[in-house]
Amino acid sequence: MELSLAHWLYLIGTLFIIVTMLCRQNVVVPALVMSFFVASAFTGSLLDGIQAIFNANLIAATELFHIFLIIAIMTALLGSIQSIGADEQMVKPFQKVMRNGTLAFLVLIVVTYFLSLFFWPAPAVPLIGALLIPVAISAGLSPIGSAIAISLAGHGMALSSDFVLKVAPELTASSSRVLEANAIGEQTLILSLVTGVVSLTIAYFMIRKTIRKPAKENLKEWENGKDDDLNLQTDAKDVVRGKYSTVFAFLVPTIFLIIVTYVVIATFSNAVPDIEDGAGAALVGGTAIILIIIMSLFRNYKRTLQEVSDHIVNGFVFAFKVMGLVIPVAAFFFIGSGELAGQIFGTDPDTTPSFLFDLVEEGQHYIPNNEVFTAFGVLLLGMVSGLDGSGFSGLPLIGSLSEALGTSTGMDPTTLASIGQIGAIWVGGGTLVAWSPIIAIAGFAKISVIDLVRKSFIPVIIGLVITMFFALLFF
Repeated sequence: MELSLAHWLYLIGTLFIIVTMLCRQNVVVPALVMSFFVASAFTGSLLDGIQAIFNANLIAATELFHIFLIIAIMTALLGSIQSIGADEQMVKPFQKVMRNGTLAFLVLIVVTYFLSLFFWPAPAVPLIGALLIPVAISAGLSPIGSAIAISLAGHGMALSSDFVLKVAPELTASSSRVLEANAIGEQTLILSLVTGVVSLTIAYFMIRKTIRKPAKENLKEWENGKDDDLNLQTDAKDVVRGKYSTVFAFLVPTIFLIIVTYVVIATFSNAVPDIEDGAGAALVGGTAIILIIIMSLFRNYKRTLQEVSDHIVNGFVFAFKVMGLVIPVAAFFFIGSGELAGQIFGTDPDTTPSFLFDLVEEGQHYIPNNEVFTAFGVLLLGMVSGLDGSGFSGLPLIGSLSEALGTSTGMDPTTLASIGQIGAIWVGGGTLVAWSPIIAIAGFAKISVIDLVRKSFIPVIIGLVITMFFALLFF
């Protein structure tokens, strides 16, 4: 088909957003402005263009609200766990295992990965940083080693697959009618583990010489270098500890371990009934709400109504802080889908062009018909999109582009989308971007966030490239 002015404006908008990310600037305003220009050019009306800004964001919010909801609920559950004092009880068994620096490194990886699967790294890091980093340092692990273990395991390995909450796979699949979140989640789970094993292994050998013998002096030396301005620990006031703290410290992880075991078995075998798209997140979210109510009842049954409400409100506040910029960016990329663009412009979806797919089809003869080149291009695009510091805002673009490139090159769009998602979140989710949530990790470890990024760069890049070839060989 012949490309219109709206097509070229959409292309300019996409490049504009990517360049803005490269310049470490917020991409919300470029996304809003270019949505207006594309809509105005397509409809031929400035008034329709103005209305399209609102409509695009409304549709994006509608499409993505279930993602906001699960983040809010799980954050509320973590707040409830902390209020009853079960958070400290949950990590005590791991403290006994940290007998030397190497074991401390492994324990930090396991605990961070498990907690981040359910709570996301951002809300889980304060718990891990405050309670386990001092123990790891006392065992001989260096501050930089502790920070790398938490960063790569949480903001890299766990967040890039997001296998339990499925926020990332849902975003990647949201702008495509071919991609399925469950399929992306299955592949990214495996790819994230490959990247994690490779990068963490390389990182360990890079910091191995900094590991000391276990001694209390390690902790004293680290504490003496403490910068009071980096006090990032959460406020622990109004915490009620008692016999129920131990009960829920065991009950909560056990329940979720059962759920995740069921999900894994259902995904990779026919031993139990399969879980439909969205059902896994609904099961986790519903369970979390029940646990919040029960813990509030045991903590102070007279204040249950107020406390449950407070936890959920705080969860929504956190969810919108973390994910708020995704809506306007996703709104722009939703315009690239013909069906969603039709809803945004108020036109017939069957006749509304899919701007991104049309552009790719028009330029597909310029793209080498080579799987390695295409996969590396999607990986690189994902990494670039992650430079905004969240890793999530570019996922709708990754999904749309993967479908378009998969159609034009004959590759599996799900594999391409999984590669792009891994690249975007490993970089932007908080391993190679100093202006991302890893600032909190560096603060707890009392090191420079720039040093953390530098130490993580080589392991992560090598891990991502190896993972790309792994995906091409086995998927």
